[in-house]
Amino acid sequence: MADPQGFLKVRKKDAPKRPIAQRVRDWRDVSAPQPAAERAREVAEQATRCMDCGVPFCHSGSAGCPLGNLIPEWNDLVRRDRWSAAGDRLHATNNFPEFTGRVCPAPCEAACVLSIAENDTGGAVTIKRIEQAIADAAWEGGTVAAQLATISTGKSVAVVGSGPAGLAAAQQLTRAGHDVTVFERDDRLGGLLRYGIPEFKLEKAVVERRLGQMRAEGTHFVTDCEVGVDVTVEQLRAQFDAVVLAVGALRARDNATVQGRELVGIHLAMEHLVLSNRECEGDGATPVTAKGKHVVIIGGGDTGADCLGTAHRQGALSVTQLDYHPELPTARDDDRSPWPAWPMVLRTSPAHAEGGVRRYEVAVQRFLGDESGHVRSMVLAEVTVTRDAAGRRHVTPVGEEVELPCDMALLAIGFEGVEYSRMLDDFALTLTGRGTLSCGPDWQTTAPGVFVCGDAHRGASLVVWAIAEGRAAAHSVDEFLTGHSDLPSPVHPTALPLAVL
Repeated sequence: MADPQGFLKVRKKDAPKRPIAQRVRDWRDVSAPQPAAERAREVAEQATRCMDCGVPFCHSGSAGCPLGNLIPEWNDLVRRDRWSAAGDRLHATNNFPEFTGRVCPAPCEAACVLSIAENDTGGAVTIKRIEQAIADAAWEGGTVAAQLATISTGKSVAVVGSGPAGLAAAQQLTRAGHDVTVFERDDRLGGLLRYGIPEFKLEKAVVERRLGQMRAEGTHFVTDCEVGVDVTVEQLRAQFDAVVLAVGALRARDNATVQGRELVGIHLAMEHLVLSNRECEGDGATPVTAKGKHVVIIGGGDTGADCLGTAHRQGALSVTQLDYHPELPTARDDDRSPWPAWPMVLRTSPAHAEGGVRRYEVAVQRFLGDESGHVRSMVLAEVTVTRDAAGRRHVTPVGEEVELPCDMALLAIGFEGVEYSRMLDDFALTLTGRGTLSCGPDWQTTAPGVFVCGDAHRGASLVVWAIAEGRAAAHSVDEFLTGHSDLPSPVHPTALPLAVL
């Protein structure tokens, strides 16, 4: 039984990081490697801080983990040194815990009871660290093996997109006995995991390891194949009994109307990240490099932080990250975001710890260029952000303008939904006002037998939500094909994280 006073006896301890001066010189994971025995001892100690709450908000879905991870159970198993059993419990709800253990912002920790009055409790249980340790120990111990289907349904499914949602749906359906083929338009598998997340956050060998398991289970993969172009929708319909669209929401928001946007040296954030990841894959030097430049990142979110860490490693002279919102507090404001809602607090990633300047309540008014048409600076103004009765955002300059040196600007201001493709027209699908694909309660779109999951349905979101939606969509596809499904369905299409409006 868990020790209800464990959190009083053991101090919270996050996973160690490599020294900044060392890690900014390479692309390897920022985490410091630990001997297996030392890691097991430290993580087991951290697991004793979990009280096995009567109502575990950490995996309640709306407030905590949308996968419904059985967090108190595997914490207790780790505490009792039952690592293999902990790996089984973790994989029971999450296809890819080694991904979420590295890149998830951990809504489970924000919903942990110990995140209430952190000055008294010492802070939330280090759930993310424990999850990664369990997953890594399972791989290292050889307990992660191919789970071959015990039956064959004789049904076939096409999954379009190999990001976390598509991979989760594909693995679940393959294990249920269906013949699954994943179509990926890029030259390598992984989608966002491959080209959107920097190597220093998620080494691609981790992704390849899981893809190897999926191949061994019988999932088929086709790369360099865009549905609607290289294979037609008619061919897909003729060959497969159901289709799952997991194409992401990569249509980036742009500052197209800002004066000087056309200048050389101004890029969308994903252009920077994708080409950098390709360089790490051995595709040659990226033409979009921060080396020797004064870099300004427009946007204060996770994508901007990824660009920040990438710019450090490319050798930027300076990096500034802009955000038109006010700087958030470092501790939860109970009036604005009471527990267990996701707290509106300032988040500092390892990339921020590596250097750079963060500026708040400012927005770009125009870009200035040199004689060759290359950006040389930008003009900023202090701003206020308000919303009207319809919820539309208005950014209003209120202060004096200042000029900021800049010979590389990266636009990390969000995403507007699914990219246009011929496939959408051929399936007769239209986008919602949010730029996403709508579906019914069974994840099925208006095209019969065509399902959607992940960012294509939800909009740009977290890897953990993509996995949850992929698993839920797989349940509906399985039921559609066989009339019944024993696959789990962790979330409903209308599910939203608990938030204060």
